[in-house]
Amino acid sequence: MIAIEAERSHLSSEEHLSATPDPSEELGVVPGGQRGPGLPWSIVGSLLNGARSVVGDPRTAGLLRAGPRVAQFVAGCRQRNSLAETDDTVLRVPTTPGLAAQAYVDEVLIAAFRHPDLFPKEQDFEPASLELASARSLFEKRGWLDDPASYHTPLPAPDDARSTYHHTHSIGYEKLSFTSGWEPYREEPGRQRWMAHQANQTVHAFVARAPGHTQKKWLVCAHGFGMGSKPLMDLRAFRASRLHAMGVNVVIPVMPLHGERSSGRVKGEDLMTISMVDSMHGVAQAVSDVRRLIKWLREVEGAEEVGVAGLSLGGLVAALVASLEDDLSCVVAGIPVVDLPDLFRRHSPPDIAATARRYGVLGEVADQVHSVVSPLAMECNVPSERRYIFAGLGDRMSSFGQARRLWLHWNRPSLCAYTGGHVGFYWSGAVKRFVDEAVSTSFQIAADPSRPGSEVSMSSSDRRQG
Repeated sequence: MIAIEAERSHLSSEEHLSATPDPSEELGVVPGGQRGPGLPWSIVGSLLNGARSVVGDPRTAGLLRAGPRVAQFVAGCRQRNSLAETDDTVLRVPTTPGLAAQAYVDEVLIAAFRHPDLFPKEQDFEPASLELASARSLFEKRGWLDDPASYHTPLPAPDDARSTYHHTHSIGYEKLSFTSGWEPYREEPGRQRWMAHQANQTVHAFVARAPGHTQKKWLVCAHGFGMGSKPLMDLRAFRASRLHAMGVNVVIPVMPLHGERSSGRVKGEDLMTISMVDSMHGVAQAVSDVRRLIKWLREVEGAEEVGVAGLSLGGLVAALVASLEDDLSCVVAGIPVVDLPDLFRRHSPPDIAATARRYGVLGEVADQVHSVVSPLAMECNVPSERRYIFAGLGDRMSSFGQARRLWLHWNRPSLCAYTGGHVGFYWSGAVKRFVDEAVSTSFQIAADPSRPGSEVSMSSSDRRQG
């Protein structure tokens, strides 16, 4: 089933911006070497230093590149649209001003994340390379490269779960906490660094129950990068009120190193380091936490039907859980990331990308180590008719290309390709109808005739122009 509004996104290269020359020697100086009237020299110097800092800031460079990158993306879409006539895996992209605007918003957000203090230093690359090589050797020895799913050891349901009730903006929820229990294998590189994140060893989750319904149907929702700090925002992102109206309870676990589990200045900062072992450990722990939560729902809450959904980084987690857990009602991967090394290669500034290539930090070894947290390296256990993917054709963050790879690997299940960027799903009517259909079908909920499009049925052979 494909609900289509257009085509796939374009991976474009980044270019260096030349540094602005220092004009300070010529400011405020008159013949004879005397400074002329005007601002005090110390203030002029401060202004010049500030200007140089702004120009050299990677966030500024990203903003300046945003327009050209979007133009390049749109041009690439037009070139590839012709391929849709002969290749049914290529989706046509309507290169409209609206799509370009959403792609531009994505580029601006990407630029905003590029804080210079978060970039790796030259001395960080060699240790990261050595860790990857050590991890690859261990993974090969233990057979995890041949059987990535065997890396994930299931843990029992938590026996120390505790909760407190909260209420905000007409939405009531419980804050559930329990010990994660996950840790890297003792011989794994990066173990000591990962276990030093003390706050990360406690799982927090927002539990929002559907009022007036028996607690039998549950959707476990994995949030995206940078989320997990504001329950109201997360509950709205997953449209908890709408799910409640359908009789489905919602639980949103906070991802490792996010929200109260974080230890950096930026939520999720320590998850996205140049050491690809860190991001691998983060995803593996997220998967373990979600699986323990599912066991808790079934054994303690008496859940009879449990589905998983995820957004962006959470889409990766949901897809992995669907490859490891049996008897899930559905899996909904929204704007999913499925290949973190490729995402790092895509978004690294040119100088960092060049250094990473020199040390082999983002190359084949990273791909091999990350295969244990790649849904593309495992088979999905959820039946094909209950697999769902939605993705933005103008997505410049996780990119439609990553969603397309998962769609092909999952044997082309139901797909909603909306005309928009990464965050555009929130306003997309096509996505809302698609998720409603996915949930109502998977949980066998009667359609609501009062909602437009609630009875729309889409088959895997459909191509719907939104």
